[in-house]
This record gives sequence, C-alpha cells and structure tokens, in this order.
Amino acid sequence: MTAGHGDDPHAAERHAADGHTVDGHTIGGSARHIPVLLGEVLEALAPMEGDIIIDGTFGAGGYTRAILATGASVVAIDRDPDAIAAGRDLEAQSAGRLRLVQAPFSTLDDHVESADGVVLDIGVSSMQIDQAGRGFSFRADGPLDMRMAKAGLSAADVVNSFKPGDLARIFGFLGEERHAGRIARMIEARREKRPFERTLELADAIETHVGRAPKDKIHPATRVFQALRIFVNDELGELAKALFAAERVLKPGGRLVVVTFHSLEDRIVKRFIADRADAVTGSRHLPEAQARTATFRKAGGGVTPGDAEIVANPRARSARLRAAIRTDAPARGGDFSIFGLPKLPGINQPEER
Repeated sequence: MTAGHGDDPHAAERHAADGHTVDGHTIGGSARHIPVLLGEVLEALAPMEGDIIIDGTFGAGGYTRAILATGASVVAIDRDPDAIAAGRDLEAQSAGRLRLVQAPFSTLDDHVESADGVVLDIGVSSMQIDQAGRGFSFRADGPLDMRMAKAGLSAADVVNSFKPGDLARIFGFLGEERHAGRIARMIEARREKRPFERTLELADAIETHVGRAPKDKIHPATRVFQALRIFVNDELGELAKALFAAERVLKPGGRLVVVTFHSLEDRIVKRFIADRADAVTGSRHLPEAQARTATFRKAGGGVTPGDAEIVANPRARSARLRAAIRTDAPARGGDFSIFGLPKLPGINQPEER
C-alpha cells in the first residue's frame, strides 16, 4: 500500500501534465481504458472456477476479462448502451460464462439470485470522457449532456432550469466548489439571454466570471462539471443503493470490492463497511437500542496504487480500493442515513427493501 490521493478529489487534476483530467480520470493519452488496481482487485475478489461474479461497472471490460480468465462466470452490468454494445463480442466468445445486462448497477440484485463476489469501479469511464458528443468534458466542444444512460435529465436541463440556490448546493457539495454561489448567479443571469447548450460555452463562461491565475493547474470549470455529472447520474445515490444490493445478493463468504476516485465516493463505501461490520449499533449518533449481527467483515484498509501504476496510468492516482467479506447474517435493509449525505434537489434517496 502506498500513499495516494483517494481523500482528494482533484489530486489527479493537479498532477496531470496538461491539466485536462476530470475527477481523476485522464482524458485521452496512454491511460485510456487501463483497468485501475487490477491486481489488487483480483486479490481482494479472489475469483475461482465456478464462481459467479457481478461486475457492476462493466465499462471497457477490463475487470471482466481478468475475472473470466480465472474460470469464474461474470454478470456484467452497465447502464451505458454503448458499453454494452461494445462488449457483445466478448460475451459471444465467453462460452456462456459472460452475461451482459444494460441497467443501473444499483439494481444488480435484480439480475442475479446470489453471487460469490461483487466488484464496482465508480465514476465516469475514459470511453465516455473521450467522446465529445457525450458532453462529459470540456476539452472538446460537445452538447451539455453527461447522461451515462443517454436518458433522463441532462446537464443542460439542470443548468438552464434549476434555481440558483439549488445549483449552488449542487456545485458546493458535489464539486466542492468554493465559488458555487457566484457561479450559480452568473448562470442565472446568462441563461435569461440564451440557454447553455454546449460544454465549452459553460466552461468559458465560468472561466471568464471566476478568472484563472497562471499558476492554476485546474480549469475553473472542473469542479462544476464534476458536480453536474455526479448529480445528473445520481452517482452517490446509485452507489449507496448498489452497496445495499450487494449485501442482499452476496453469499456468506462472498466478497465486495469497490474502487473509488474521490472522497465523496470513498466516504460512502467506508461508512457502509464500518456500519455493516459493527455488530452493535448502526451509527454512533443513534442510541444502542438492540444488539445486531455484523453482515460484513472488513477486509483490510483502503488500498491505493503504487508509484509504477501511477506512472503507467495517471488516472489511477486518486483511486482507493476497499473490500469486505459477507457474513451469514441477514441483510439489514437500506438505511440511507448512515452516509450522512444531504438531500439534494431532484435526488431520490434509496428506499428500504
């Protein structure tokens, strides 16, 4: 284990040579499509021949290929139709050991009755960032979209219709943007003349309004774009619901492995594992009303990439892996309050199941 930047959502941006990374994911370059912490993921997941593993974030299929090579079977989930389409050849070559499912990974237990392992690689994929038409990045101009599933509320819808106070909350919490209020008020004034439709249009407006010192390695719009992407795709809510789903679907002894890329994601995973490994109370803020049995056993601490991997794949710099092993205790249900996250406009918190 080496020192990493999992507690700093913008560490990779500060260290990138060209400054064009978003949320720790390098845009283009040699790091494209390289699975992060692959060796560590396989060690924590420990797949064996005959096992059923859920890859909840299929993406370019890096983890899935490595898991299939161990003899295990994989149910791979992705809500991005492009990712599923790109994986069909691999599915056809798998001799029935790979099944692709287009769906949010929060529904993983709807597609598998029980599993020996669940692996999640959280965040936007390099493939999505590299396609200007998806609107995730402002390196190249594209529609202000950002929808992983290509459906639902777009980033343009949020920017052009949400109240300034709501925009400020989104930018401040999900992007940790210190100028959240100023940017939200600027957006309100600008959209009255003409709605925002393009990525560079929004990025340039933010840069003009906030300014950028020569020493700044991070573009002033980076945190706003991160916040919009997380909000549009309800990434934190999806992660929380996926953790509850993994608790329901994993067999006793089954392994949960999650790779995150910024502090908001890592905090959710850390708190979930701590809560589920606690056999007494779910939260130190609640009274110890009754004893309970732990549903997970923590498997080590947060694992970060070594120097060699960071050099080979700058996207890995802010990655952090956490793992836990399922006990034989019944699943507890989805108590969203354990994560301590505020309710944002338009976000539905997970329902208990």
